[in-house]
Amino acid sequence: MNQEHRNHHPSSGLPHDHNPSHQSSEEDLPPYPDPEISSCILDGKPGAKIAYTYYPASPSKPHRPNPFSKSLVVFLNGMVQPRAAWEPSVQKFLEKRITNRLPYPALLTYDRYGQGDSDRDPDDPAQEGPSHGHDAMSVVRSLRQFTLQIWKEHLDISNPTEFPCLIFVCNSIGCALARLFAQTYPGTVLGLLFLDSVIANTDFVSIWPDPDAPSFDENVLPPGTRPSDVRAARENMANMFHPDVPSREGLSRRNLAKLLPHADAPRLEGYHSEGPYMTVVGHDWETFADQTEQGVMKVPKLLTMTYVNPLWQKYNEGLTKITDEGKAIGPLVAVGSGHFVQVDSPGFVADEMVSLLDRVVNQVKQIHVKEY
Repeated sequence: MNQEHRNHHPSSGLPHDHNPSHQSSEEDLPPYPDPEISSCILDGKPGAKIAYTYYPASPSKPHRPNPFSKSLVVFLNGMVQPRAAWEPSVQKFLEKRITNRLPYPALLTYDRYGQGDSDRDPDDPAQEGPSHGHDAMSVVRSLRQFTLQIWKEHLDISNPTEFPCLIFVCNSIGCALARLFAQTYPGTVLGLLFLDSVIANTDFVSIWPDPDAPSFDENVLPPGTRPSDVRAARENMANMFHPDVPSREGLSRRNLAKLLPHADAPRLEGYHSEGPYMTVVGHDWETFADQTEQGVMKVPKLLTMTYVNPLWQKYNEGLTKITDEGKAIGPLVAVGSGHFVQVDSPGFVADEMVSLLDRVVNQVKQIHVKEY
């Protein structure tokens, strides 16, 4: 691994006086992991750094081995929030595990090329500003190389013959990337926590009725809304979220609907050819509608409640079917959360991470790398 720099922090920044009732046994608590804040250069992509934060797994003991020692939780960002947005969730998760003296896997947050502290993808055309430099499959290939290099580095061996059991915690387009990863590299993904997945198969404009279509009937609109409101919503969606809109990181969504045309297919193949454990979470309808009305979109709340939320709920219901029966939970509602669940409700994210680990704990074993 081409290691650019590595900063070891003396403290994770987590509070140590978690509960007065625990003060007497504070000395007996396991230590908090020391996060490694660093960057690396991927093999085959010289000159461009990927920034990451890595928390090592809790140590195994002779009488109590860590069942997650061969696992890696990877947090997959949306297109707006960088890796820093996951830090409150990570801290709350670690606090829960450590204060309850429970083992935990290694945790990895990172900024994709063009995000946060990372450089732009060196394979993108040289240009300033938003672009369509690469697609989701390019991100997936880079993600596999990145996780392999991180795993190799922290196993301290030069040629690992095995790949970690991956658990993805993802938001927005990160959920689509996790699906594509699991499809492309079957047998590597053990668990998935989807936090308000992007609706991958829409252009975000056709969600709304077209007030300029010959067949449009104004009477179908919710009470108190006007054709001009719908026209403005369509225009704002087109300007901000249509797949033809370039992104600052260079990630193009033009072919995303073709890559993932269905919410409920294809079935994902996880460890031992079984479907991965999944938790599907959606936003709070009221909170999301309020944020959409009060934010830059300015869409009347009733329109979001009528046209967007039901469609998103149906999409989330479909996602629960891409694994084996009995392996998926949801769709749950992140009460009080808009689209960025990790920002609005980091405690909820931590709770769902704990729940997912409880479900997979007896399935975590080493996975042999396949050649693709």
